[in-house]
Amino acid sequence: MTPHLVIFDCDGVLVDTERLTNRTMAALLTEYGCPMTGPECQKRFMGRTLEAVQETVEQELGRKLPSDWLVQLRARDLESFKSGVSQVPGVAKVMDMLDQRGIPYCVGSSGKYEKMHSTLGSAGLLERLKDKLYSSQDCAKGKPAPDIFLLAARSMGHTPETCVVVEDSLPGVMAAKAAGMRVYAYVDDPVCDRDALREAGAILFERMSDLPGLLVSGA
Repeated sequence: MTPHLVIFDCDGVLVDTERLTNRTMAALLTEYGCPMTGPECQKRFMGRTLEAVQETVEQELGRKLPSDWLVQLRARDLESFKSGVSQVPGVAKVMDMLDQRGIPYCVGSSGKYEKMHSTLGSAGLLERLKDKLYSSQDCAKGKPAPDIFLLAARSMGHTPETCVVVEDSLPGVMAAKAAGMRVYAYVDDPVCDRDALREAGAILFERMSDLPGLLVSGA
């Protein structure tokens, strides 16, 4: 069945930011005594809210992170974005196809609105998405809870079973399935755990150019 609404994750699906943001977060957490590399950080925390990351790290450290650590991290992220953020190759063509077919789409992200405005703006995608952004900051629970996708579907006027989600993280896939939605996982990044994504119920694809055919066919 052709979807009535397509909900895109943001980081790693629309904008090529996963490696950059996780490298920044890994450096900061290492400074706080929780050493890790960018790829390790991405593998552990990809798709989760920063509040969930904080809870996990504090449990491991046995102490609280500095009260302003999220402020510091977001400031470093925004500074790193100034050098430019790229679109995920081919995603604009996917949205062009959806426009041509009259299929609405929106964004459901764990990221804050400020971050989405920065990254999507830098990548040249904000103008077509600025009125279609939904963030976990408006939800009681972040991914893997279904809240963000249910909010997006409700706000856009569609029922969950008619929606499709495009994700790249395991928490995101789990959230989509918990919402009762079909989900496609973009697995171009080598850090992606393909087996876990598949076991969670996602249909995997490696090239964004493959997505239009999957959406239209309902495969």
